[in-house]
Amino acid sequence: MHSVPIIETERLVLRPYRRDDFTAYAALFADSEVTRFVGGVPYTREQSWTRFLRQVGMWHYFGFGFFSIQDRATGTFLGEAGFHDVHRLITPSLEGTMETGWALSPRAHGQGLATEAVTAALEWADRQFPKLRKTCIIDVGNNASIRVAEKQGFKEFWRTSYHGTHVIMFERHQKNAARAGSAKVHERSET
Repeated sequence: MHSVPIIETERLVLRPYRRDDFTAYAALFADSEVTRFVGGVPYTREQSWTRFLRQVGMWHYFGFGFFSIQDRATGTFLGEAGFHDVHRLITPSLEGTMETGWALSPRAHGQGLATEAVTAALEWADRQFPKLRKTCIIDVGNNASIRVAEKQGFKEFWRTSYHGTHVIMFERHQKNAARAGSAKVHERSET
């Protein structure tokens, strides 16, 4: 079993999920503002539970996964950021890549928190998995997430349709990562 690091930034803590995160997690994915670009329909509690378990289990098999994001000052759950390999039925395939993703509560939007979280997660990933290709897919209408991806050095490489939605596929190479900026991070293991 791989250990999940805890990464602290100026305003955030990226940490392993805990079972008691699930109520806030389910509320996050039941919010139509959050799911507008993630499937387009709010998740049921059952669908959120399946997603939650997938995010936790990813660490066991791949050594990477999603982090729970909490506000460093208050401890409030804000969302998630991290990596998965979900074997999407999409062309071109993203299998074998570290597909990067993030979702934050609407109360956290517009404050640069997604950029801060994704920067920290990618810095960790670049150290731990320097040879694995980092990718992401983003709905063509999700301008805020497109800006976050571009700030991290992601470059568009393809446009396609996924589950009836037009998406942009992005990739990030180490040479792009060097220009992407840096978060003030402190990493530790959970004790």
